[in-house]
Amino acid sequence: MNFDIKEIFTAFMVLFAVIDIIGNVPIIIDLRKKVGHIESEKASIIAGVIMIVFLFLGQSLLSLIGIDVNSFAVAGAFILFFIALEMILGITLYKDDDDGIITASVFPLAFPLIAGPGSLTTLLSLRAEFAIENIIIAVLANVILIYIVLKTSAKIERIIGPNGIKIIRKIFGVILLAISVKLFAANIKLLF
Repeated sequence: MNFDIKEIFTAFMVLFAVIDIIGNVPIIIDLRKKVGHIESEKASIIAGVIMIVFLFLGQSLLSLIGIDVNSFAVAGAFILFFIALEMILGITLYKDDDDGIITASVFPLAFPLIAGPGSLTTLLSLRAEFAIENIIIAVLANVILIYIVLKTSAKIERIIGPNGIKIIRKIFGVILLAISVKLFAANIKLLF
């Protein structure tokens, strides 16, 4: 075991910035309004499992099905793009299934918002630089933080108020749109 506090902190901060759970609060509040309740534990655990499994199997899994990391990131950019359009324009592109609570906790919350193409490709990059046990600790610390934010999103909504939510939703919609464009642009040129 090669535990290094600096590596853990750096990996934690990089993942925290990419996952941007604080920035996703408007999306979480919007999902909560659509389905009534989000299973915070389930969403956090599923996102954590996806990230840890992808840390170990990501590169080989994508290679096995003939997809490179860049194609995966471009596909994820499209998903983030459409979620951003929903936020900015106030339209609904994502249709809820019959079991909305479970679906919303898994898709689009656990994947692709939390454990999305940005965080998954970041994990592959971190693996090249840092010891795997340090990355796992950083992932687990982020999952705990994600759980706390998901659990307190209703309180955050009460503090900010309905107009504040609308304003933040539009602002973060534009930010999410910019992230999707950046993810698309950075990876599309590597495909050609």
